[in-house]
Amino acid sequence: MKKSTVTIYIFIIMTMAAATIVEHYYGSTFVSRHIYGSWWFSLSWIALTILAIAWIVRSKLRRPALLMLHFSFVVILVGALLTHLSADEGTLHLRQGVTTDSYSRLIQPGKTVETTLPFSVRLDSFQIKYHEGTTAVADYLTHLTITDKSGGHKTEATVSMNKIFNYGHTRFCQSGYDNDMRGSRLSLSRDPYGIAVSYTGYALLFLSFLWMLADPKGPYRRILRMLPVRKSLIAAMLLFCNALPSSASPHALPKDVAEGFGRLLILHNNRICPFNTFATDFTKKIYGKASYKGLTPEQVVTGWIFWGTEWSDEPFINIKGGPLKDALALPGHMSLNRFFNRDMGGYIIGPYVQEYYRGQNDKFHRQAADIDEKLQLIMDLRCGTLLKIFPLRDGKSVVWHSPVSDLPETTPHNQQLYIQNVFSLLYTHALASEHTQMNEIITKMARFQQKNGGASLPSPVRIKAEMIYNRVPFATILFIFNLSVGFTTMVLAIRRLCRGNTNDAGLSHKDKMLNKLTIVAMILSFLALSTCLTLRWIISGTAPMSDGYETMLLAAWLVMLLSLMFCRRVHFLMPCGLLTSGFFLLVSHINSMDPQITHIMPVLNSPLLCIHVSVIMTGFAMLALTFVCGVTAIIMHMTRRHAQRQTRMLQLLSQLLLYPALAALAIGIFTGAVWAGISWGRYWSWDPKEVWALITFMVYAIAVHCDSLPWLRKPMHYHTFMTVAFLCIIMTYFGVNYVLGGMHSYA
Repeated sequence: MKKSTVTIYIFIIMTMAAATIVEHYYGSTFVSRHIYGSWWFSLSWIALTILAIAWIVRSKLRRPALLMLHFSFVVILVGALLTHLSADEGTLHLRQGVTTDSYSRLIQPGKTVETTLPFSVRLDSFQIKYHEGTTAVADYLTHLTITDKSGGHKTEATVSMNKIFNYGHTRFCQSGYDNDMRGSRLSLSRDPYGIAVSYTGYALLFLSFLWMLADPKGPYRRILRMLPVRKSLIAAMLLFCNALPSSASPHALPKDVAEGFGRLLILHNNRICPFNTFATDFTKKIYGKASYKGLTPEQVVTGWIFWGTEWSDEPFINIKGGPLKDALALPGHMSLNRFFNRDMGGYIIGPYVQEYYRGQNDKFHRQAADIDEKLQLIMDLRCGTLLKIFPLRDGKSVVWHSPVSDLPETTPHNQQLYIQNVFSLLYTHALASEHTQMNEIITKMARFQQKNGGASLPSPVRIKAEMIYNRVPFATILFIFNLSVGFTTMVLAIRRLCRGNTNDAGLSHKDKMLNKLTIVAMILSFLALSTCLTLRWIISGTAPMSDGYETMLLAAWLVMLLSLMFCRRVHFLMPCGLLTSGFFLLVSHINSMDPQITHIMPVLNSPLLCIHVSVIMTGFAMLALTFVCGVTAIIMHMTRRHAQRQTRMLQLLSQLLLYPALAALAIGIFTGAVWAGISWGRYWSWDPKEVWALITFMVYAIAVHCDSLPWLRKPMHYHTFMTVAFLCIIMTYFGVNYVLGGMHSYA
């Protein structure tokens, strides 16, 4: 019976993993019809449930916490079965002023049928709400009237992202809209039984995990007694809680004058931010670094504005390695003028750019398009189109304009003249080195922004926070610092483990001092990263966990927090935490992750985002530490003949983190399901990210069944399993985000 249960368990995991890959090539409709919605897949889950119950009964399990935990899974699966059998969903397309009483009901993947509703729906209006002063979407609003056919009672309702409307058992969710803004598409779903049962199961799961962690006779407390850890720390854990500059510098404004420009506001990246942010992003994107020949970003950008001809000869454009660079023998940095050569037919990469837009999408042509984008940014800056620093009220909203914008006809004549000529005046003073006059003009420009910007202006605190954030490259400094200190202290930690020490006993005075300095270094790094995340929170107005870059920073922060919580008694966590957090910060620097701060998508504007992401990343952070324990144990086993005691100690440490990590994953999946139900009308949609999160939970759940799976009791078997299991986290986070795609590919 046990063998059959394990076989089906592994079969389900492998089936779900294969389905996500098949979906990448054949689409979600195909896998929904042939895998997730198939009779044999549902039968596999039913068989697993029956065999698991029989196994529990046969093994005479008596611990209430574990019984409640396994019972919660049964309730969740029963809820999923009820949803599969009784729920239905579809799409309701509305046009403004038109009443309809039917919707397209989904009867099977890819096939719909028109179904009559017991009520009629009329679209009163559809509205897109923007962040003030930008074209960044803040929300989608559908205003409708529902009329009951039996009694004629009318109900007015508003549906928006993360705000569904319930009419009886029918749930209305915002899905899309027509391009002419006179139509809206809503998702309709009815699930009178499955949601309530499934949510009850998730609640039981949450309570049972807390019970299991606190149960004095449970396996987790037994591990705590075997591994010395301070009680106060356990309680806290249960809360889940550049090249050198050359001698010849190009023309540039004095630093203080350029900083005056940096404090002005600009519409950049579809949000209002300091000019300093725009200058930093521009310099990094074109040159690859935040400074050029010792000049600040503001000096660089204003140099291009006022001395564009001279700057066109500067080797400012970064050419990354690639086939185009190799084929044309291009240097690491080139000037703008070198791309325009009469002897070579004008624009030297022009033919390759045209071929790219005709469909040639290989690495050679993608690099040509990337370089062309950089050159276009420089051209747009010199023309003035990027300099949207003049706010004007247009009706009820504020629109930011550049010196070359087509201004509204209602703009007062004096303001039109000011916007169109102020940069010409600045140019005259810049060439004459009349910096006092320039400062006066910049001050007047700031007053113009304050007078006309209205609600689109960020607060002074937010502006100050962004200026500080731009000035200090927190993540770059910290990943170098954490990796360096982590590698250095790892030698000491391994030596301590080889002696069987997990506390200060037996350490020399020198080792104790080094250990204290390491703790101080970790605290300083933790405080610096906390400052970084706090600044991003202040700047964006939302918790810093809405994209890949921010979640990597959050993971590093959580790893350091957990390490500090336990470092006094489990010293090995210190180098583990430094190395793991350093690697998370290093990953945040890969090209696929964008550190720029932007307005979040409307679907992410939910309080459940903070709970879902933070709890999931807490679980990932703990499991990352178990991975480090596993790798260390394997290395020690390979290099030393007698390392049983040390590998056993590492196993206990890993198990100490495993149980709360599984609880965090369970809670994270539950809050994600609730969020999905609010956003899309269904709490589970077999999206690749959802599937791989479930796979990760199921794989790591195997490791807590040492009583049922005796082979896991051997430390090296356990560490090997935990090391390989970490591939699931890599696939969940990176594989889905950058390969498989899906609804979570923005995260």
